[in-house]
Amino acid sequence: MFRETVASLGPLLLFLLVLLQQAGAPYPITPVLIVAGALSVHGHLPAAAVIGLAITAAVIADLGWYVAGLRLGARALKALCALSLSPDSCVSQTERWFGRLGTRVLLVAKFVPGLGLVSTAMSGVARASLDRFLLYDLIGNALWVAAAVYSGVLFHSAVGEVLRVLAELGYWGVALLAAALVVFIAVRLWQRHALMRELRLSRISVPELKALLDRGPAPVIVDALAPASRVREGMIPGAVPLEALRLDSGSTTLPPNAEVIVYCACPNEASAARIAQQLMRMGCLRVRPLTGGIFAWKDAGFGVDVAPDLGMAVASRPAT
Repeated sequence: MFRETVASLGPLLLFLLVLLQQAGAPYPITPVLIVAGALSVHGHLPAAAVIGLAITAAVIADLGWYVAGLRLGARALKALCALSLSPDSCVSQTERWFGRLGTRVLLVAKFVPGLGLVSTAMSGVARASLDRFLLYDLIGNALWVAAAVYSGVLFHSAVGEVLRVLAELGYWGVALLAAALVVFIAVRLWQRHALMRELRLSRISVPELKALLDRGPAPVIVDALAPASRVREGMIPGAVPLEALRLDSGSTTLPPNAEVIVYCACPNEASAARIAQQLMRMGCLRVRPLTGGIFAWKDAGFGVDVAPDLGMAVASRPAT
């Protein structure tokens, strides 16, 4: 009965499940595609139809985030960080990928945790051309969906055995799947909560940073934004670009007792926290990420400097 129930849900449910998950709903979709691929071997919805429906749903969801990024800019990225249950889902990390590959990042984005969702909105924020976005997004989704569906086709015997066991359990099988989904979401929420709790213990707020700057001596402020984001958002006055520290050399010239503040473009400060931890491993004793990053600084009405990447003299301008 379980297998028949799954099969009877039909193409519409498959389409909706992929659409909602790609729009940001916190549940895994790859197992659904694998099961759909396995069922296609047993005479249910053909694999080609499964692939076509899933690609269409994914591209529609991605296009929605592209338009959101185009119209809302950084606010769309903030919304994505708030939606994501992945602690490693981060604007700065994605923007570095985007800076290296441009819209071509969409070819592999769905295979990298935390990258797929943010990269679609990033394409809009970066004002990538619609035709290039659709081309690479279509190819990337096709590769991702085909890999999942044909994995189900290839291992249909093993998947069928799992479905047989669940079928014997009847409604208990459905309850077991529901429980697994609840556990998955709960674990991701706990990981996110643990990260946020750790950051709360060591963060510095925007008002506290402004007070430090006004009182003097000023702390060392490290700008961990990706270059493209730095150009777009500006820099906190006096900040040092992360690249200038050359942390990839395995050491830092910062004095061990210097007060260091790190900020990024992630509302959950994920990138800033990782860099702060790296600096502490290198001997810096007083390192803290900035709560809310560059967005919180600008939202508080404080000025930013034009990024030197623009090839212009660094000049202060009001936050927008």
